[in-house]
Amino acid sequence: MNVLYVPIGRKTFDLEAGEEVRQNSSDMLRQLGLNVIEPEGILTSPDELQDFLKTVQAEEVLMSIYQSVTFADGEFVETLIQQVQAPVIVWSIREPSINGRLRLNSLTGGNSTSHVLTCAKHPYSFLFGNPEEAQIRSRLKKYLKVQQVIKDLQELKIGVIGEHPPGFFFSGTDEELLHKQLGVKVKEVDLMKAFKESKQLPKEKWVHAIDRAEKQVIGLNRNDETVERFAQFTTYVESLIAEENFSGLAIRCWPDFFNELGAAACSTLSQFTEDGIVSACESDIHGSVSMFILQQLSGGSAPYLGDMVHVNEASNSVVFWHCGAGAYSLAHPEQGAKPGVHPNRKLGFTMEFGLKPGQVTIFRVGYTPNGYRLLVMRGDALDTPQRFNGTSVEVELETEINETLYSLMEEGFEPHYALVYEDVTEELIELGRKLGLETVVYTNE
Repeated sequence: MNVLYVPIGRKTFDLEAGEEVRQNSSDMLRQLGLNVIEPEGILTSPDELQDFLKTVQAEEVLMSIYQSVTFADGEFVETLIQQVQAPVIVWSIREPSINGRLRLNSLTGGNSTSHVLTCAKHPYSFLFGNPEEAQIRSRLKKYLKVQQVIKDLQELKIGVIGEHPPGFFFSGTDEELLHKQLGVKVKEVDLMKAFKESKQLPKEKWVHAIDRAEKQVIGLNRNDETVERFAQFTTYVESLIAEENFSGLAIRCWPDFFNELGAAACSTLSQFTEDGIVSACESDIHGSVSMFILQQLSGGSAPYLGDMVHVNEASNSVVFWHCGAGAYSLAHPEQGAKPGVHPNRKLGFTMEFGLKPGQVTIFRVGYTPNGYRLLVMRGDALDTPQRFNGTSVEVELETEINETLYSLMEEGFEPHYALVYEDVTEELIELGRKLGLETVVYTNE
């Protein structure tokens, strides 16, 4: 992760105290495992900054860390953003002493710099404190993580295998707008061709998919016809992933899988999501994007995608459910991931389990005619029995359940919700701010 560290100061201030902060800041950044591109000392004029930037490969910079070691005017940051397009972290440090000379005036420098960046419409975040403070490291990690996700979205390509079912308008997208605002690309794949060609694969090509599933699915009957169909289709899609460099999938599951393939799509979705290729049913493109963001922010944890199907006022909770898709590792440890049949179509193979307990973040990249928006909620997945056939999880929300329910409906959010077993609410709020998207938040903070 390449970061550009730019310490700025003016000679009329206490540069001796500032230099100590600069050295400590540089050391802290390197301790975080970052590849730090930096000058040898504090840059005290726009010309010095310009000369330094001539040595920088601007396109390789993920984030610029602009530290107002002392107060400095807007010429400095204007020079920076003219040469380096990466977003900026504006970092102000604390005054080394009070009741005397104002030795650094760093906070005013950060204030001035933030104003310049706002007027220039250049993305930035603000940081206040000294390098030895834990909150500085925490915020810095969050900002960098969010920026990495924004970069990852620029490289995200989703394979859309079959159009969404009739009436499932929320599963579609405006490809041009999706790419413009989030950077995501989509590629349509012919579902019927996938069915036909997958069935023609010889056993030695697809048996590995069953071997893989057996490692985590308890009691899998590898000779079941629907298990073989799963393996054939999964193997075919593996070749598409390698060929097209897909990082996510959105697959039309019904009615075609049942009518044409004679099997459920759920197990394919489950295995790919478990192995890091986020996969949404009903060709829900924004559902796949939502899962991808949660996966990246949580450090690779498998996300879940489900409908909100039940409300329990007594426990201030809701149940998220789907027919039988869910990454294997999400199963309650006392139950494990087990094979099943689709609750309505009675065809296998699907996942059959209740999800594990733990803190979760609930999230959705939503879309209305007014543009994209983000939904962020937080709660605790309860240690309760499996509520419905398929895969499901009961989540106690932080906000009052009926107020939240009515608000969600009045806001018109889509019925597929992604969740992950990690608290990434602050990161998601920062992501919305960085992308300039409306972010609707339901937490107790």
